[in-house]
Amino acid sequence: MDHGQENITVVDENGNEQLCNVLFTFESEEFGKSYVLYYPIGAEEDENEEIEIHASSFTPNENGEDGDLLPIEDDAEWDMIEEMLNTFLDETEEDED
Repeated sequence: MDHGQENITVVDENGNEQLCNVLFTFESEEFGKSYVLYYPIGAEEDENEEIEIHASSFTPNENGEDGDLLPIEDDAEWDMIEEMLNTFLDETEEDED
C-alpha cells in the first residue's frame, strides 16, 4: 500500500472483496508499524450520522506493491489509533469552518 493511496480492496475472512476509501495513513515509531484507517465505499451512515471506520496495520513492500493488512490486537495500539483519528477529525472540522 502506498501512503496517500485513495482506495484499497479489503478481503474479508470469507474471501469477499470490498472496495474501501482510505481515510488516512500514518506511521508509528513507537510500534514500528504503518496504519491505515478506511471505510467501505457506499457505507451507510448510522442514526448518529457516523460511518464505521476500520483500522489495520500494514507493512509496505519495498517494491511498491500493496502490503498485507494485519489485524490490530493490542489495546495500546487501539488507544494510539483512536487518538490519531480524533486529531484527524478535529482538524477536518476546523478546515470546514
